[in-house]
Amino acid sequence: MSLAIQAEGLVKRFGETVALNGVDLRVPTGKVVGVLGPNGAGKTTAVRILATLLQPDSGHATVGGYDVVRDPVRVRSLIGLTGQYASVDEDLSGTENLVLLGRLLGLAKPDAKARAAALLEQFELTEAAGRAAKTYSGGMRRRLDLAASLVGRPQVLYLDEPTTGLDPHARNEVWAVVRRLVADGATVLLTTQYLDEADQLADSITVIDHGRVVAEGRADELKRRVGGQTMLVRPTALSDMDIVERILADLTGVIPARDDDTGLLTAPVSDPVLLSTMVRKLDEAGITADELALRLPSLDEVFLALTGKPAEELVV
Repeated sequence: MSLAIQAEGLVKRFGETVALNGVDLRVPTGKVVGVLGPNGAGKTTAVRILATLLQPDSGHATVGGYDVVRDPVRVRSLIGLTGQYASVDEDLSGTENLVLLGRLLGLAKPDAKARAAALLEQFELTEAAGRAAKTYSGGMRRRLDLAASLVGRPQVLYLDEPTTGLDPHARNEVWAVVRRLVADGATVLLTTQYLDEADQLADSITVIDHGRVVAEGRADELKRRVGGQTMLVRPTALSDMDIVERILADLTGVIPARDDDTGLLTAPVSDPVLLSTMVRKLDEAGITADELALRLPSLDEVFLALTGKPAEELVV
């Protein structure tokens, strides 16, 4: 599989602070790789190096086969960057913003207008094309930001917290756009503060902590790596919780976690066969359950296990 981005041994220091301490990163062409880590882990520094905005103290990186230090102009011609804050002019219309960027990138005026129209249609903004960007909703503005980063037809797209501050509906809109871009062949490096966003979009995830890569792999691989499965049981009748708790404790050998408000009981299990045993035990006791399942650890739990910090401390 060809690599759109490859970094080996990236080191970057700021005075006595070591921001990156030998980071390796591989992003296959046409895939989405999520980069996660707590505040100060080095994620932003890595992205800035890959975007040619910083030079590493040691190590090397290539984007599209071009070295980010020796061939920065060629690298810039291949990439697009969408930050967490709006990059468009709020007083200009959607069309004016995209035409302006096209002209700055060297497109002739007719070509810039054609490119703007095509992107506005692709991002479902045609009806709002003539309105000032400041009148757009949050989701529309993020779609316009994404469109702006694609005016130059980049092969590689860096998305830095693309849905920060958006409501769930607007986030889903942006996710749909990202999926379409990848389906059309784009490669995406995603940094996000929402672990469910990485779970939804990323083909693989790289976790950075204290300037080092501490884990990488698909979300399900990371979940399996940090622990076994959890059994969830929610009896139909809350009055049966004590009996279910005893059954679950006998099966797993641990005291289940119990939520008396929701009626949910959970306990870690090492053998998935215990699920069928639990079904039989409940049937023998004459107990029905509204919920009975096994699940892998959540990505939040993976993050805590890998970094020792809760997901709430994740800041990109």
